[in-house]
Amino acid sequence: MARPRHDLTASQARALVLDVLRTVAPGPELDDLGPHDDLRETLGLDSLDFLAVVTRVSERTGQRIEEDDYDRLADLAGWVNLLSAPGRTA
Repeated sequence: MARPRHDLTASQARALVLDVLRTVAPGPELDDLGPHDDLRETLGLDSLDFLAVVTRVSERTGQRIEEDDYDRLADLAGWVNLLSAPGRTA
C-alpha cells in the first residue's frame, strides 16, 4: 500500500472517517457510534456504500486502501488504526 501523504493522529483519522460517513449514511446513528460498532450493521451500509467510504477516504488522504484491508475496516477503530498507523508502507 502507498504511504499516506501525511500522518494523521487518531483524532484526525476519526474525524475524517466520520465526515465521510456523514456523506454516505447521514443520520442520528453516527452520533452514538462506538469505536467497535459494526459500521455496516449499525449504519445500514451495503457493499456499494462501503466502497464509497473506501474511495472517499482514499481520495482525501492520498492513501491507497487495498481489498485485503476491508475486513479490518468493519468498525471505526479499524479505520482509525489504519489511517493513523505510523510508517505504514505498501
